[in-house]
Amino acid sequence: MAAFILRRILLMIPTLVAISLVAFLIITLPPGDFVDALALQALQDGDRMTPQEVAALRARYGLNQPVLVQYWDWITGILFRGDFGYSFQWEVPVGDLIWDRLGMTTLLSIVTLLFIWVVAIPVGIYSAVRKYSLGDYAATFLGFIGLAIPNFLLALILLYVSFRYFGQSVGGLFSPEYVNAPWSVGRVLDLISHLWIPMVVLGTAGTAAVIRTIRANLLDELHKPYVLTARAKGVPERRLLVKYPVRHSLNPFVSGLNEVFVTLVSGETIVAVVLGLQTTGPLLLEALKSEDMFLAATFIMFLSFLAVLGTFFSDTLLAWLDPRIRRQVTSGATL
Repeated sequence: MAAFILRRILLMIPTLVAISLVAFLIITLPPGDFVDALALQALQDGDRMTPQEVAALRARYGLNQPVLVQYWDWITGILFRGDFGYSFQWEVPVGDLIWDRLGMTTLLSIVTLLFIWVVAIPVGIYSAVRKYSLGDYAATFLGFIGLAIPNFLLALILLYVSFRYFGQSVGGLFSPEYVNAPWSVGRVLDLISHLWIPMVVLGTAGTAAVIRTIRANLLDELHKPYVLTARAKGVPERRLLVKYPVRHSLNPFVSGLNEVFVTLVSGETIVAVVLGLQTTGPLLLEALKSEDMFLAATFIMFLSFLAVLGTFFSDTLLAWLDPRIRRQVTSGATL
């Protein structure tokens, strides 16, 4: 098992390097750069930048270098100096902007994933065990509703409910008095009180999909011969259900956790813009619009790292859960 984990960690390194290169190249593919955006904005404001001013700004920001040279300077600065580059739009180092946003994005993704597990697994099990019951039909109906409603529409509905019936400040992860306040017990409690809306919004579609997955897998397991044999031998129904079919039916669910996590991380942007969250979404969108390439590339790299980390966690959990995979890992077989 330790060898499997080490091999997965070593594979993550070239994956992240490749992701950083592709992200940087894609950001620089559109015509123009940040200086061109500045020149266009100045022109719209009634001012015209001279070619000399444009060239001086491009040299100041290092945009007169070839793309691969810019990437090399950026990635080596990250690896050897912890320098993520300079944000052209905000005129501060990228490192001063990203950490709070990344922390909030990571927290929101993890909390939403836990919400999906807590809701979807019991409901999926109940829906399979009580097949065609009223509860099964209700779970199926809610599942289809969750898949059908766009996240941004559900966000608007919950914003209205939160403000109309609970008197809570609308939007954001903090009340106005706590936005720039230092961390304290009051700020943590305020964060928790605001966290439930984006958690439910992001988790609804994932919960619906996981309920359907758990139900389908468990229904397939419940009619296999080993379940019928164990039931015939008098194994208590609850113990039989938890020890064998439920555990086996979780394999496809665990193997798909990386997809759920990637969907949460990538789908957070639109929800964050609608709800005004202090996460990576709005800042990344602004960086892409203004062609602030070092800020955008850093955000994309870290969000990709979260996706790779989710895949690593999914593979490790699957190897721990399934004895067959553990035996393959122990014997040196490739997973």
